[in-house]
Amino acid sequence: MKLSVIIPVYNEVHTLRTIIDRVREVDIPKEIILVDDYSMDGTRDIYASITHLVDKIVLHEVNQGKGAAIRTGIQHVSGDVVIIQDADLEYDPQEYHILIEPILAGKADVVYGSRFLTGKAHRVLYFWHMVGNKFLTLLSNMFTNLTLTDMETCYKMVRADIMKMVNIEQNRFGFEPEITAKLARLDVRIYEVGISYDGRSYAEGKKIGWRDGVNAIWCILKYSRGRYKDYGKETLETLKDFDAYAEWMLGKITPFLGKRVMEVGSGIGNNVEHLAANPDTEVLVTDYREDYVETLRKKFESKPNVAVAQYNAVLPAGPEILENPPDSIVCLNVLEHIPEDELALSNFHQILAPGGRLVVLVPAFQALYCPLDENLEHCRRYSLEELQAKFVKAGFRLKHSFFFNPIGALGWFVAGKIFRARQIASYHVSIQKFLMPLNHLLDKLNLPFGLSVVCIGEKVSDTTSTSSSTSPAPSA
Repeated sequence: MKLSVIIPVYNEVHTLRTIIDRVREVDIPKEIILVDDYSMDGTRDIYASITHLVDKIVLHEVNQGKGAAIRTGIQHVSGDVVIIQDADLEYDPQEYHILIEPILAGKADVVYGSRFLTGKAHRVLYFWHMVGNKFLTLLSNMFTNLTLTDMETCYKMVRADIMKMVNIEQNRFGFEPEITAKLARLDVRIYEVGISYDGRSYAEGKKIGWRDGVNAIWCILKYSRGRYKDYGKETLETLKDFDAYAEWMLGKITPFLGKRVMEVGSGIGNNVEHLAANPDTEVLVTDYREDYVETLRKKFESKPNVAVAQYNAVLPAGPEILENPPDSIVCLNVLEHIPEDELALSNFHQILAPGGRLVVLVPAFQALYCPLDENLEHCRRYSLEELQAKFVKAGFRLKHSFFFNPIGALGWFVAGKIFRARQIASYHVSIQKFLMPLNHLLDKLNLPFGLSVVCIGEKVSDTTSTSSSTSPAPSA
């Protein structure tokens, strides 16, 4: 089992090298991901000398906070289990073995390292910090119905597939109560083990303050409401029988696809039957979520021209992709979920065979952003010009760009902006089904708006020859 260690770093010039050495000494297969949250004390000056000691260094260009650094680090995780490691030497990496044991035994999905549930050595420090921690833990337990002894602990070891399901919103130390509440709502198996703690004083660089305590109370109240809903999965289930929509959408882009097609973010496979309709077309369907990948394997194991692989768009592709590079990549309603969308586009460019084409469909118009987008964990909606610019920056030559589903844009505005709907309901789909003949009629008008915007780009060897085009797609 591979462990991904995320180390958020902010002004840790005196301790960073030491904590990296201690993490490396742990006898567990692992990767080390550093996320520097705009250190100003000289920490960044030492990165050139330690690049060979870690697997990834990501630099924030603005100080955002620990939660933001963790959110960035999660995007680069390739291991099976994730742990957060502060760079200040307060926690001992040798205790990873204690934390991972319940997960290896198949008992736990999440393990918290408690500084209070232990007979190990502790540095004696601030009384009121201890009182504050116990109060916040008690308050959190009241709302989550858990029996934790140390909610605020840094050491939270989480299965990677579960960690990637949690949308981290808090930028600072509100991350701790937020992730606790969201994990509790997922009904995962949470264990707690005792760990040692070598706390540091404010003179030694401790950063958390009373304002963070107040924010923690607010986060407990905010994130502990109700049970967690996987809106994305529920939406895919709602749309899975809407074949007319999938056929319409895929019909707009299949004329641009070749014979080796890779779909990024296949979910539960709503588009696969259409992509693989031609038995001569090889289709590789991928997703970063393990539960989706397992669903795809079971669903298409008997289809000879369909293969399945796990793939994270912000990480380098594995040999199952690179050994037979696709001539087409399809990415439908996925890019808006990825904070580092430009990195994803660059990775797509590297994966594609020369002359290959990338087809991306994303939500259009930031003005339409509403609770529907929030619950679907959309980072953004796009303008046509923005998506075109990102294609060109990634090295693609634009072939076609157009808007898709103008009636859907109107429906999104009414449901999401006016009525503040929080998820796509079955009656929304029924209305769309009823209006399909009108959708096909409006298709012929090439209207300058729609629910989605589509860009199709071609990989060229000379990126300086890229150019922009807004010509519409041929009628399907």
